[in-house]
Amino acid sequence: MRDLAIRLPNRIDALALFGETLGRAGVSVEGGGMFTVDGQRIAHFLVEDGTAARAALEAAGIEVTWDREVLVQRLAQDVPGQLGAITRRMADAGVTIEILYSDHANQLILVVDDMERGRQVSEAWMRERAPAASR
Repeated sequence: MRDLAIRLPNRIDALALFGETLGRAGVSVEGGGMFTVDGQRIAHFLVEDGTAARAALEAAGIEVTWDREVLVQRLAQDVPGQLGAITRRMADAGVTIEILYSDHANQLILVVDDMERGRQVSEAWMRERAPAASR
């Protein structure tokens, strides 16, 4: 999965143009969101095919500022403190979380500064939480 960082133009239909462009290109949005900061619309969206998404968006005049691999993490939704626990693990391992959001399947999406170390933390987290029967 890939996180696309997008700077949307300041116009009322910018998000519609984004969605329509990806739809015409056959690219499904798997999660993400848009935020307005100091009058600029910044979006992060999760896609399977970052290359196709980027090509379609740039052809439509939409600026893609990055296309990065993500970590996908399943949290136990019924257990309080999961977000704090996984983010503490990342911090203690020296991994900076640059972007965090959820996908459409309620999985945590993390864009980190050190993918190798982040992947190690993420994989250890999943192994520790795997049901005893699957070990």
